[in-house]
Amino acid sequence: MEEGFVAVEPRKEVATTCCFCGVGCGVVVSSSRNEILSVKGDASHPANFGRLCTKGAALHLSTDPGARLLYPEVNGERASWNEALDYAAKKFGDIIAEHGPDAVAFYISGQLLTEDYYVFNKLAKGLIGTNNIDTNSRLCMSSAVAGYKMSLGADAPPCAYEDIDAADLILIAGSNTAFAHPVLWQRIEDARAKNPALKVIVIDPRATVTARAADLHLALAPGTDVALFNAMLGVLHREKLLDEDFIRSHTESFERLGPLLERWTPERAAEVCELPAARIVQAARMFGGAKAALSLYCQGLNQSTSGTFKNSALINLHLATGQIGRAGAGPFSLTGQPNAMGGREVGGMANLLSAHRDLANESDRKEVARLWGIDDVPAKPGKTAVELFDAVSRGEIKAVWIACTNPAQSMPDVGAVRKALERAELVVVQEAWRHAETCDYADVLLPAATWAEKEGTLTNSERRISRVRAAVSPPGEARPDWQIAVDFGLRLKDILRRKIALDYASPEEIFNEHRETTRGRDLDITGLSYALLECDGPQQWPYPGGAKSGRTRLYADGVFPTRSGRARFVATEYSPPAETPDAEYPIRLTTGRLRDQWHSMTRTGLVARLFSHSPEPEVLLHKNTLLDLGLADGDLTRVSSRRGSIVLKARASSDMRPGDAFVAMHWGGRFMGGDGTNALTVSAFDPHSKQPELKHAAVRIEPFAARWRGTFSATATADLRRAAALWLPRFDYAALSLIEGPEILLRLDLAAGVDPDPKALAALEELFGSPADTSLSASDSAVCACFKVPESAIRSAVAAGATLAKLQKDLKCGTNCGSCIPELRRFATATP
Repeated sequence: MEEGFVAVEPRKEVATTCCFCGVGCGVVVSSSRNEILSVKGDASHPANFGRLCTKGAALHLSTDPGARLLYPEVNGERASWNEALDYAAKKFGDIIAEHGPDAVAFYISGQLLTEDYYVFNKLAKGLIGTNNIDTNSRLCMSSAVAGYKMSLGADAPPCAYEDIDAADLILIAGSNTAFAHPVLWQRIEDARAKNPALKVIVIDPRATVTARAADLHLALAPGTDVALFNAMLGVLHREKLLDEDFIRSHTESFERLGPLLERWTPERAAEVCELPAARIVQAARMFGGAKAALSLYCQGLNQSTSGTFKNSALINLHLATGQIGRAGAGPFSLTGQPNAMGGREVGGMANLLSAHRDLANESDRKEVARLWGIDDVPAKPGKTAVELFDAVSRGEIKAVWIACTNPAQSMPDVGAVRKALERAELVVVQEAWRHAETCDYADVLLPAATWAEKEGTLTNSERRISRVRAAVSPPGEARPDWQIAVDFGLRLKDILRRKIALDYASPEEIFNEHRETTRGRDLDITGLSYALLECDGPQQWPYPGGAKSGRTRLYADGVFPTRSGRARFVATEYSPPAETPDAEYPIRLTTGRLRDQWHSMTRTGLVARLFSHSPEPEVLLHKNTLLDLGLADGDLTRVSSRRGSIVLKARASSDMRPGDAFVAMHWGGRFMGGDGTNALTVSAFDPHSKQPELKHAAVRIEPFAARWRGTFSATATADLRRAAALWLPRFDYAALSLIEGPEILLRLDLAAGVDPDPKALAALEELFGSPADTSLSASDSAVCACFKVPESAIRSAVAAGATLAKLQKDLKCGTNCGSCIPELRRFATATP
């Protein structure tokens, strides 16, 4: 080698899958010297064909090693893996010996891979003998699961993404698809461009970007979807828009709906839903007259005390019109997390067993026990998410193991959850990110590998199984989640002196065992293997042995996985939300996603670009509601519920109905003062799905009189981030954000109801290197995060006559990931 020559390691590219929403986009990761350099969409992946949203396109920016948990810790001190796992196993063993197996619990995540999920489920139900294992998927998908099972017989979305291309009506309920599933929304817009006859109905209390693009928007009162769907079905019945042949040949119990349909006239539903009756009739006629009607729905239906009935009431519309089992038609639940589906497939919830078996079914329990080589699986129902932390609070559950999720920020009534974690005898947190709020409550911290460092599989919303591949090795001593569970399980197995196979050597070995449990089931994947997925790419289930491909859509033969082989009509009675407005708490609060953030922001909160669209926590209110409350746009307000309160900026929004409020779900104590959005939410849950009502709470909103307000900013080092976060709870109002530029800046906005301690201000000045800026300036969010194009520039260009095409040409906005195109179109077509 010549003197002075430095060998350059070539870039390598690895195809894997995105770790955000349930679309399951393929991603190509470029890396060198164990560092991720860039990402791009995988043009060969059938979920996205190369497209990525803003979050997916920024994945390479979220790999900050300074934010990672690198080594095990026990009671706040660094430990070896052997020390940490030995300690955890002994504590679990002691608690089980003294209090029984139901004194321990596991709370896991829809962001785990299928193989991770499988090991945890077998560890809890097979080795320990407790069904106290649940997942954050309980917060997002369990009502969809219960609705599918109640109506169709199995937790199996019958549709595929390609049905978007074949539909002539798409009904979107409880989903701001343009923000929550941007790649799917772009596919909808493509379908509309190719087929101008395609109509879109959106059912959402807010006039979201998705709703504003609809042909018909039903801005119903929050929580009243069942009343709306019942009335729509009544219109279909009275106007003879039913598919009588399909009802007669492939369904049962339609006759039981007679009294329900008589009661739910459009006029009665109009009163409950706060909608014009004529628009309810219009929606029903559009649905009943469609050749192919596809419904897409998400958390607006699921996160409700009547979430299961909301799902089944919508499915009733499909069964009544025969809109299922064919191209462009069917009820399609959009999954919120990347592998909520895979977790359900392996039975990783308190009421499920592997391969869609039911814990309550004795023969299913015996079959799983045989497959696992154990005597029995316990019959006692496990604690679901809300129940689990309630049991921790009561002292009934002594030890809880939390993996790949952040319940100290994401659970409803989070203040109660934090108190429960403080009371627990043992909290083990298996986590990639050191700053996750739940880490503050851990007795044992275990560093986990994360996206681009793991091998396995996941299943997206359309039942498509994709390979997840490692592009780099984990930092420090972090390990894959399945490996941590195995290493712990083998130790606990010796302590409990029980026989069960847990000594897996690879995720492929785990996948193969899971695959065998699906033989003969509705999700049979005995024809799949890692080798086939490597060769042929992602595949949909079922994919039984001997098959040449997976099944695109289900129930094409009209046969359903029920005892009778028929789908069931469900008499879905309407009930109001658990907490309704009253004189003390007169405002209806709903929560939801931002376009560019994800869950509790442990990953996306590291990326300055992803703050530019929504830089700070706000409460959105109709302008008339602001006036009624004596507020102006930008004023600070205290938002209070029966459980807690937070101080936020109030924003006037034309998205909102009078009397309603919206706060994004993502904000927690790491980015704002107080306990975050979920300090307000209610833990009441659906009796069938046990999914909590995160979408509806009653709140009071009052002006907050600030004696002092100021902003500090400086270059965003890891040390500054950690130090600045410590100041958040010391002020009545606090908001921490990142600002993208030539150098990343950290911005800390503060306000206090009394004059702050001069010593505190001096300490902050020293920390940031300059005094606070006490002049208030209006924020200007970036509509296009990729190219940092602010709303003001777009409005100016539109005022000068710019069209969408000219905005894209002149400002470049909307020319990269495309997530901002719906908003650009809204600005470009707005009436001056």
